[in-house]
Amino acid sequence: MADTLPGGEAGKERKAEVIHSDRSLILRVRTDYLQYERERELAELQEKQEQERIRRHRRRVRLGVLLIVLLVVAGAGIGLAVLINEALRSNEVVVEPFHTPVELAARGINGAVVARGVFDELVRLQHATGGMAARRGVQSAWANGVQLARPVAHLSVDALMATLRGRYGRDLRIGGDLVPTGAGEVLLRVRAQGMGSHDFPGPATQLASLYKRAAEFVFGRSQPGLWVSQLTAEGRYAEALQYARTTFPTAEAADKPYLLNAWGVALEPTGGSPREALALYRQALKLKPDYWSAWTNVQSACINLGDEEGAWQAGTQMLNIAGGRPGRAPEQDYQSWDLLTWNLQALLNGRIADAEAYGGVGSMINSVGTSLADIHARLHDLEGAERALQSSKDHPNAPVVTPMADFVRARLAIEAGDTARAVSEMEGSAAASGNLAIGSDVASNSCWIAPAQEAAGHPEKADAILASAGSFVDCYRFHADILDRRGDWPAAQKAYAAAVRLAPDLPAAYYSWGLALARHADLDGAAEKLKQAHARGPHWADPLKAWGDVLVKKGQLKEASAKYREALKYAPNWSELNKAAATNNG
Repeated sequence: MADTLPGGEAGKERKAEVIHSDRSLILRVRTDYLQYERERELAELQEKQEQERIRRHRRRVRLGVLLIVLLVVAGAGIGLAVLINEALRSNEVVVEPFHTPVELAARGINGAVVARGVFDELVRLQHATGGMAARRGVQSAWANGVQLARPVAHLSVDALMATLRGRYGRDLRIGGDLVPTGAGEVLLRVRAQGMGSHDFPGPATQLASLYKRAAEFVFGRSQPGLWVSQLTAEGRYAEALQYARTTFPTAEAADKPYLLNAWGVALEPTGGSPREALALYRQALKLKPDYWSAWTNVQSACINLGDEEGAWQAGTQMLNIAGGRPGRAPEQDYQSWDLLTWNLQALLNGRIADAEAYGGVGSMINSVGTSLADIHARLHDLEGAERALQSSKDHPNAPVVTPMADFVRARLAIEAGDTARAVSEMEGSAAASGNLAIGSDVASNSCWIAPAQEAAGHPEKADAILASAGSFVDCYRFHADILDRRGDWPAAQKAYAAAVRLAPDLPAAYYSWGLALARHADLDGAAEKLKQAHARGPHWADPLKAWGDVLVKKGQLKEASAKYREALKYAPNWSELNKAAATNNG
């Protein structure tokens, strides 16, 4: 009954089931749609994330590539900066290949061969003047050496460097041409930066001479101060004189003192005035007060002019400017001052150092062996003097050794008491040189023959020598000695006083006067004069030894022994001094 009832319970249930079914369907559809939406959103999110990852990766790649590019560019820039910096600092002498025609190249005389010839001469000059350059503190391309240009490929770092050095560097670049001019003659044209070009014609068989002339031209134009000094060192005085005169007006301020000094050095050997030379040395010192060689030349010039006191004053000025001794001035530059003050051990050491610095022959005009022998003779070291004489050899630019050697042998003969031999040796020395002062290192050496002639019984010769030898302390004191030996003591004392007035700061006149007073038994007066001599020549053994002899005569043996011991520090090989010290040992 119930199933048949329309709108009954059963219908309601079916309706409810339909509705429930529809709702479930709707719910499933909605759920499926939501799932779809979630999946779509997730896919979109994943797609966006992937796109972002790809963008980030691409960004990193681009940044990496950019960084690599920047590093490459920076590296190239740094490399170029380094090369430019090296080019800016480049300061050398560079010899480039010369140009030669085919016919010369076929004979083996190509550009590289010519460059090598000029290069070798430039190296010789650089080595010869290297010591002078170092002492003077010369900073130039020459101080950094001479180089041969190397062939480089067009596309290479070396080629780039060569271009940069040519543009930014301070190299002195040298090149040129060698061309035949006919009849076996050639012309070497050398070019150097800042100097233009210069031609050197000559026989094709004398290329070495052309290379030398070309190298000297370049060096002289580049380094006037060093070159003029080298000319005088080689004894090329006429060339040095001409070069100094013509170069000085346009020379740079730094070179002018050296040109003036060399000008003065070259004057006297070429017949110039010693006073003019002295003026040139003094002018050089006004420009460069610490020019030690010029101070030495001032002293030598003063001595040669007979102004030994002026030489001593110049040496004292030099000592003060140098800040004492040892100081800024080289020890060998005190040679004149040491000779005047009889500082013989220092003089000996200076000559030895000079010889070692100049290949065993020294920078002096005379043989180092005879110079050393003379010092040993003054030190009363007879064996040392003989050894030095036996080892003497000529200086390449000096007069012969004979005059000075004869003079030293005369001194040794005087020491041995052989007057006749002393006179013979000195006369031979004067004859060999024409002038004893020229043939020796010391202008006053001419004076020493006078007492020897007097002792040999030739008073007229002694007087003639003293009349012509010059106004030297040695001449004045020997004149006084001769007057005393002739029995004219009052005149002798006046002559000793004149010797002291001539050079009151030098010790020799006081020493001779002290010996004379001791001979006349004026022991107190002798001691005073010898004391004055010692004060002016504190490293001279002779006044100390004589002072000790006077003290022995006065009975002051302890004081005498002290003088002998002090004297031995300065003349340790003096036989008589050693005997006196041994006899009076206090």
